[in-house]
Amino acid sequence: MEKPIKLTISVSEVAEMVGVSTGTIYTMARENQLPHVRVRGRILFYRDNIEKWLRGELQTAVNS
Repeated sequence: MEKPIKLTISVSEVAEMVGVSTGTIYTMARENQLPHVRVRGRILFYRDNIEKWLRGELQTAVNS
């Protein structure tokens, strides 16, 4: 049985993808430089939005 694809990823996973520290990711999210959502106080990222952002296809933060 295949493992389901995670729709959201954590700050540490984004930091690893981008190649920066988790502190930098928190700062970028706070300044709306990265598309993110808050769920019960946690900052989460939709994997597809981060991949688009990395490719330059998503220019502005999409905050839900």
